Amino acid sequence: MPQHVPSSPPLPASLKRGNPHRTTLPGAPQALPAVSPGPRRIVFLAHRDLDNPSAGGSELLVDRLAHGLSRMGHQVTLLCGGPAAPVRDYRVVSAGGAYSHFLRARSAFARRVGDCDLLVEVCNGMPYLAPMWHRGPTLCLVNHVHTDLWRMRFGGPLAPAARIGRRLEHWALTGARRHGLLVAVSPSTADALHGIGVPRERIRVVHNGVEEPGPGTGRSPEPLFVAVGRLVEYKRIDLLLRLWERVRPVTGGRLVIVGDGPERERLERLAGPGVEFTGHVSEEEKHRLLCAAWLLLHPSAVEGWGLVVTEAATRGTPTVAFDVPGLRDSVVDGETGVLARGESSFAAAWCTLALSGARRELMGEAARKHAARFRWGRTVRQFGAVAAEAVRSHRP
Repeated sequence: MPQHVPSSPPLPASLKRGNPHRTTLPGAPQALPAVSPGPRRIVFLAHRDLDNPSAGGSELLVDRLAHGLSRMGHQVTLLCGGPAAPVRDYRVVSAGGAYSHFLRARSAFARRVGDCDLLVEVCNGMPYLAPMWHRGPTLCLVNHVHTDLWRMRFGGPLAPAARIGRRLEHWALTGARRHGLLVAVSPSTADALHGIGVPRERIRVVHNGVEEPGPGTGRSPEPLFVAVGRLVEYKRIDLLLRLWERVRPVTGGRLVIVGDGPERERLERLAGPGVEFTGHVSEEEKHRLLCAAWLLLHPSAVEGWGLVVTEAATRGTPTVAFDVPGLRDSVVDGETGVLARGESSFAAAWCTLALSGARRELMGEAARKHAARFRWGRTVRQFGAVAAEAVRSHRP
């Protein structure tokens, strides 16, 4: 059953133009019951569809939930901003453009979706304020609270916009949502929600899953280090490139950056020798790189969970990351990877593991065993249980 207070470590992220998870994945969740109790008609209200060029881990999570719930017998609709795929095994409705759909979501819901048994609002910064206009049960799905990311995204002359965004997000999660349940994807996200005033008894933790890994390919004979993710400010690939200049003389080898995004051009200008930018790659190529990599490097400032960490773990590849929300949940420090407290300790861990094949092997095997706990079928069943609870506990 889902947890009322976060306890176990959470889970694992992807791309088309910077999102390894953009395309529909070949592996579906494990076999699920043909019919599931709880709300029959479920609507997800989210910023993007998985087919969006900017899609990432949040969109993959919604896709896997919608796909799994559909297989369990629910009628699922995704209402989102465009562009959106016209055909999936659940209904997709575009409410407008990347930003205009926030204003049109309510009318699009009324005109094109109609009624439902449960409306799931995916809160990724900008809110839809669904509880204020939808009279039925609502459930809030939160990947991470953006608190400090507003300042990273809107700095300098745009600082007032960052303050407004931060206050609006906090109010949407607390003042506008005084009843009902919230789903956090990790204990870190649950802690952040509690930190801004959401009572713990209203928070449920449902971890991300991961696909059952297919056949692996060989490990690179030469040092190969991989970073995967959308190239945006908070992923801090620029910091990784700076550290690479300290690490490369010790380890040699290559640093491969998988993904795309608005930061790519600037990052390519910063990159030194031995760095390769692949842009978007297929799921198959991404997993080939994760199999070949000696280490996954994840310098992000914050994550909801860090799905690519678990994807790498299924391939026996440990992770070096910073000790930040989300990543401290998906990486078991000292067992499945290393959590660094600063730039120097990140570089030191990178060098140490690169030079110790035996330790990498031990960590990789521990990572593989840890990742086996997290599969999409389990995620869907846990979410379904919370969805049923949200309907039962709804107060008109």
